Amino acid sequence: MPPRYGSDLIIDLLKALGIEYVALNPGSSFRGIHDSLVNYNGNRNPEIVLCCHEEIAVSVAHGYAKASGKPMAAIVHNVVGLQHASMAIYNAWCDRTPILVMGGTGPMNTAKRRPWIDWIHTALVQGNLVRDFVKWDDQPVGVEAIPSSILRGHRIAMSDPKGPVYLCFDVTDQEAPLDKEIPLPDPGRFRPPAPLQAEADAIKEAARLLCEAQNPVILADYLGRNNEAVLSLVKLADLLAIPVIDLGARLNFPNTHPLNLTGKNRELIANADVIMGLDVMDLFGALARHDAASHSSSLAIKPGCKVIHATLADLAVRGWTSDFQELAPVDVPIVADTKVFLPALIEEIMRQGKFSQGVVEERRKAFAAQHDEIRARWQSELKKRWDERPISPPRLAHEVWEAIRKESWLLVAGGFRSWPQRLWDWDKPGLYLGGYGGGGLGYAPGASVGASLIHRGKGTICVNLQRDGDLLYTTSALWTAANMRVPLLTVMTNNRVYYNDVEHQEKVAIARGRPVENKFVGMQMEKPAVDFANLARSFGISGEGPITEPDKIRPALDRAIKVIKEEGRPALVDVIIQAI
Repeated sequence: MPPRYGSDLIIDLLKALGIEYVALNPGSSFRGIHDSLVNYNGNRNPEIVLCCHEEIAVSVAHGYAKASGKPMAAIVHNVVGLQHASMAIYNAWCDRTPILVMGGTGPMNTAKRRPWIDWIHTALVQGNLVRDFVKWDDQPVGVEAIPSSILRGHRIAMSDPKGPVYLCFDVTDQEAPLDKEIPLPDPGRFRPPAPLQAEADAIKEAARLLCEAQNPVILADYLGRNNEAVLSLVKLADLLAIPVIDLGARLNFPNTHPLNLTGKNRELIANADVIMGLDVMDLFGALARHDAASHSSSLAIKPGCKVIHATLADLAVRGWTSDFQELAPVDVPIVADTKVFLPALIEEIMRQGKFSQGVVEERRKAFAAQHDEIRARWQSELKKRWDERPISPPRLAHEVWEAIRKESWLLVAGGFRSWPQRLWDWDKPGLYLGGYGGGGLGYAPGASVGASLIHRGKGTICVNLQRDGDLLYTTSALWTAANMRVPLLTVMTNNRVYYNDVEHQEKVAIARGRPVENKFVGMQMEKPAVDFANLARSFGISGEGPITEPDKIRPALDRAIKVIKEEGRPALVDVIIQAI
């Protein structure tokens, strides 16, 4: 049926853009949009994902976008909902993830406001709250302005470097009857531009330096947001036998590949004569040595080492926070999308043909041996810590891997101190979606739900290696997981302490000559200990634990996977691990 109200028009535009889901916590400022989703749209494409907090709603959209490569909408209730959502929006901003964050306001016409509530929940303008960490915000006036606002917001969010946008709709416009037809534009004519390519001279210079280098190294960080870029990086590394260090913001390079030398970062960087960074968020940090005692950092590269960096980060700089990181010296700065830059670079290297095949083969052999040594080292560490009590992190990572390795699986959240990267087989792109971007706790529960949405009914086990403190920020995401029946296996890496800050307290105590044994005070969550398994069951999720014996981990994981596959509902296994 044709749209009758402004909010119907909003939903038609979301449908035209292919938006499949809308995560929301209900609010009166978008009651018109909510009604249109249900009674005009039939709650399908887009479908409502009900969340119990706005931070969770945005995190769900964050995880979905990383898993699917396309944006999801999250609707937040005017001023209060936007404030609740702000941390999750910042995470998405730092993680360069596209989200259509939508909200309602008003009425901006003060004569139409309800006493008290409409006044304390209306701002001039709401976008001011998040303007420093979204790509764009808009608050269109009049229903005629809605199409261009949504189409522009979608294009900006999806143009590299991607990121969240905020669109705010006056409740009066949402509920206004349409007195005339407003044509629905063709979304194809408002699509994002083609990926940005580097200038030809920069590609030639990068190719020349890599061909002539004796000890080149590649650092990859956010490149893995695109599977094609990962495959191109493998081709480039193979061509010149260049070792790759995966900095872990995504899965950037298969860890089974003999040129993956992640774990020998310091040695390789210190010995390199050419270093190429690919989508490295903190290039200076990757190239530097940090002294925690003096709070100082200095470059750890040798004199004369040439640095190449291909990134789009310079196009997403704001002044409010310093997420742009310390400025690193770069000899060949390249502004380009690595998805198109790498194939062009490979083509240019082949055209120049100036590399020595003998040198390449010698490097290949040496690095393959080092790769095997690194993998053996991690297996040796696993063996050494196999029977430790409390359960060691490598033992838990190993047990999870053994439980899922024959399944179709995806690590949707939880780097778990790099143990999956060390012990699992990551042999193709897209197996790990990375972390939270802005360092804001509460990301993983909601993002795991969002990333799992697209795998419903596909037989994939989506794994979240969940920290205990992080879950306690946004616990009710478990209810959303159960409600949406996502194939999510949450494994609690539960040390019952905010251990990151324990390390900080230890350093300060040592520096000040104070009792180190007090480092756990104000950090532990043991009195009482949280019963995560029972908490999960209270939200409708299969819950088991706490597990304290190593040999009981695998059977519990097998039972959880059986629940996911046979009953179609998520499961949580709580495992108590040691602090370090």
